Amino acid sequence: MADFLRAALAFPAALFSFALIVVAGYWLLVLLGGVGVHILDGGEGGHAGTDNAAGAGLPVTVSLSLGLLLAWLVCLAGAALTPEGPVRTVTLLAAVAVSWAGVRLAGRLARRLLPPERVASRDDFIGRVCTVRTGRVVADFGQAEVRADDGSTAVVQVRTDESGLVAGSSALIYAYDADGEFFRVAPFDGALDPHKPVA
Repeated sequence: MADFLRAALAFPAALFSFALIVVAGYWLLVLLGGVGVHILDGGEGGHAGTDNAAGAGLPVTVSLSLGLLLAWLVCLAGAALTPEGPVRTVTLLAAVAVSWAGVRLAGRLARRLLPPERVASRDDFIGRVCTVRTGRVVADFGQAEVRADDGSTAVVQVRTDESGLVAGSSALIYAYDADGEFFRVAPFDGALDPHKPVA
């Protein structure tokens, strides 16, 4: 244990030891729910870190943590295996190179193995069958309930130029009007809905 502490506090490992303690504390807070993984990416919804130069495909916090860990491990090995002097400076340079290469490799693996995060869009409802929830749907009024892929439902504004859409009717969503922020619908037989949940 004494040899480990001596190596961890010797140059160049000491340069990364304190930073690694901060990183360990950060991940402990993440586990306890005190902070979010994307804290350096602009918040929980931010994705700025997924395109960082070294670890493209990884959040900034993950890239920094992995880079610091790799650099510290190389420096620790260097401090334990080499005598003091100029050789230790070479160890520091090697640590930075290994850290950079490791983060880039992890980013490439993440892009290949993890599916890209898909952002939900209003266009996802186009082609779905909805159920009218207001007394009627006309050219300037109406609401309907539509089911998303994950099983959740949403009440959306709908409009139609056709007649016959009353509460409980099924309608097909065929377009979204971005200016008016509503969906255009047409009467449709709900029994033909390909997205209808199986009972």
